[in-house]
Amino acid sequence: MKILFTICGRAGSKGLKNKNLKEFLGYPLPFYTISAIDLYLKNSPEIKADIVLNTDSEQLIKMFDDGIKKEIDVIKREQALGMDHIPKTAVILDCLKRMQIKYETNYDMVVDLDITSPLRRTRDIKNLIEKKHTYSTDVVFSVTNARRNPYFNMVRKSENGYERVMNSTFNTRQEAPDIYDMNASLYAYSPEFLESEKGLFEGYCEVIHMQDTAVLDIDHENDFELMQVVGKYLFDKEESFNEVRNNIRNISIK
Repeated sequence: MKILFTICGRAGSKGLKNKNLKEFLGYPLPFYTISAIDLYLKNSPEIKADIVLNTDSEQLIKMFDDGIKKEIDVIKREQALGMDHIPKTAVILDCLKRMQIKYETNYDMVVDLDITSPLRRTRDIKNLIEKKHTYSTDVVFSVTNARRNPYFNMVRKSENGYERVMNSTFNTRQEAPDIYDMNASLYAYSPEFLESEKGLFEGYCEVIHMQDTAVLDIDHENDFELMQVVGKYLFDKEESFNEVRNNIRNISIK
């Protein structure tokens, strides 16, 4: 099986400025993603893979060139793909097309790892790829159990005050349907689905469950600080998380 791993990062940020370049507990944030891929491939010698960074940030390219020993292709993102309204799948498709041409090859799967999600384990990548390979799905993505449920304890403003997001008569959370948070960490796509240019939920989707690490979207400095608190706890307490951080020393130049 041949896999294309994609890492996509825009220059700047609408929330936390230059979050893709920030240091996370002693290492650049993007290095955690590279380390997780590297560990997975070391443990899966049967997998053939290419890794590509797609970005319009010269600083991010320099960070990879100067700091990473592992071979990673770089695609400089076209301006048209850097607009706010462009879906990430369009950028991933651009990676796929250009890498197919460059190496004159076809890929069995495209796996995208979010650059701002440092708290993942190699088993999460393994579970994602195995599920995508086993089931006839268009997309597999990662989720965690939701902390709130729109059928029970989430509300919205209406003309008559506040009401439940989803109309229901459930009196306990246990009665309500199971709900999950998309944690924006891992996605596995069929190349054919990407080439169809359909939206994510226009295809047949399956999920893998990851450990709840607070599901923080890093949009503000406080989010980043809280993520580091959670990260330090997990690195200290759970080897499956800490091995990714430790492996950064093996892939980085310094």
